[in-house]
Amino acid sequence: LRRSMGTWTKIRPKRIRMLTFDVTGTIVSFRGTLEEHYLGAANKHGVENVDSKKFADGFKRAYKETAKVHPCFGGDEISAKEWWRKCVIQSFRYAGATGIDEKTEEMIFQRIYSTFGSINAYEIFPDAIPFLKWAKRNELVCGVLSNADERYGDSILPMLGVTHDELQFQLFSKDMKIEKPDARAFTMAMRRGEPFLNNDEIIDPKHVLHIGNDFRKDFEGARRAGLHAALLDRYHETDLANEWRRRGALVFHDLLDVVEFLGRSDCKLG
Repeated sequence: LRRSMGTWTKIRPKRIRMLTFDVTGTIVSFRGTLEEHYLGAANKHGVENVDSKKFADGFKRAYKETAKVHPCFGGDEISAKEWWRKCVIQSFRYAGATGIDEKTEEMIFQRIYSTFGSINAYEIFPDAIPFLKWAKRNELVCGVLSNADERYGDSILPMLGVTHDELQFQLFSKDMKIEKPDARAFTMAMRRGEPFLNNDEIIDPKHVLHIGNDFRKDFEGARRAGLHAALLDRYHETDLANEWRRRGALVFHDLLDVVEFLGRSDCKLG
């Protein structure tokens, strides 16, 4: 049986010195729906022949295809903005929007791209800052490990009040040219976090806890690299969360549950 199909042994951490986090669905949530943002932008420019029922699937298909042709949001080949331009324009085509001239396409794209660089598209989960302050008090090194482009670190997280004081290091697949679940991504995160440890030594992976919301990328990726891992079921997707639990994942509703779990486990911190 392949590991990805099987179950993992539940392991309770004995000591944690470093925490790594996914961003979207873990620390930050989208505001509004994809359709509201994308179709709203199209309507502003007079484009109304988009099938809203087809849009989510059209976006998923365009996203997958763009990621396949240009992994890691373009890596060194193309800018993240160019990557998103390709993805957005293709999404509309798959959702039935035809006959849009290039100038209008560009205006729609620019409106969407600007929205997703602004406070209008994101909010921070209310437990995120208290959790990060708790982590700091307990001398835990905290950092981001996300399959995302650099805008999260450059503008979105700071705009939401999360700075390098709370998340000392921030790694994004665009810059790393590697994506989770690749074990090298988790190793790079540990190397990036080590200078923030008290005596700058090499950290044991079993002293690191990765928190995310995707079984394959976050849980299996971290466990294969030797880290502890926990998943958050932020949106109360009970069937999915139960499936994760059945396959051996630690699953919590929020970050406060993580604090309680570590306390109950008599886990040494820092």
